[in-house]
Amino acid sequence: MRDRFRDLEGPMAVRKKDVVLMATVSSFENLSYPTRSELRQFAELFMPLFQASSEEARRQAVAALSQCENMPAAVALFIGNQPIEVSAPFLTASKAISDDTLITIARTQGAAHLKAIVSRDSLSPAVIDALVALRQAELRPVAAAPAEQPAMPLSPMPAPPEVNREEARRLADEAALRERIRSLAGHLRRNDEDRLGLRSLSDIQEALLVRFARSREATHFATALADALSASRWLAERIMLDLSGQQLAITLTSLGMNFLDSVFVLEKLYPHLAEVQHNVSRAFLVLDALDPEECHARVEAWCRADSYTYNPVKPAAAQPVPAAQAQAPSYRFIRQAPLRDLKSVNRAR
Repeated sequence: MRDRFRDLEGPMAVRKKDVVLMATVSSFENLSYPTRSELRQFAELFMPLFQASSEEARRQAVAALSQCENMPAAVALFIGNQPIEVSAPFLTASKAISDDTLITIARTQGAAHLKAIVSRDSLSPAVIDALVALRQAELRPVAAAPAEQPAMPLSPMPAPPEVNREEARRLADEAALRERIRSLAGHLRRNDEDRLGLRSLSDIQEALLVRFARSREATHFATALADALSASRWLAERIMLDLSGQQLAITLTSLGMNFLDSVFVLEKLYPHLAEVQHNVSRAFLVLDALDPEECHARVEAWCRADSYTYNPVKPAAAQPVPAAQAQAPSYRFIRQAPLRDLKSVNRAR
């Protein structure tokens, strides 16, 4: 009887650990914005449970985690180094895996992991360079093998011009291919942190907007927003009067405010946007649906219209005039006697 119980104890323990693993993954998925301590706790719990679980539970856990936006770097590297049957969905679709982690996995794992990384929707230039370098390292021994077959001559002989020409053509083709992949990757993955030439918030301005939104001081918030836009207070108030929060969301996106700070500001100023839908607030959904390029164009149009309204062109009389024209009135003024002097002259007569 005891031996039979011992035989059943192993499968039952594995099934229990499978349940605990999936429960841990589900609870982590429900965290919209996990803190550092929560990420650390998940990393400490996940790896031992993953190693003790069955193959099917591992695949289900990896498939679920491949949809998460946030992930501890240690967990991402741990999953990426698993066999390709388990790690393929994560390497192909996960947005939480960093470029450094992808490069490390590509250098340490086999061709199957490389194919999974290459099949991602977007690759950064750094990852592309690493993949090209790995490809060249694989081809280099193959190209050098035929050169070892012939006997080594007694004296070094220069390579024929045809060989040098072929080598130069091959290097040129590789360089052209690398540039082509970089250009394509630039179209697929735009760098939103590049704000050269765009109107951007300073650290102080962003802190003030968050502070005034937290205390719901709409008047001070409008003043800070007008300062950030370099526009009139009327424009800032007009943006805030849109009770849907859409115009303020467009403005904050155009100014480059941190995404989570923008969500916080909208939730504080427009309470109806704090309602939770699909595990996230309505403010999150509003900001996530915006296109930064369209936001830049709309805010610039608003600022131009505001400048035309509150900074009109100076009238011609106030503009500087040539010196020749400016002297004529002064001569006429000098020739005219003051009114008091004219009266005194009449009395003298």
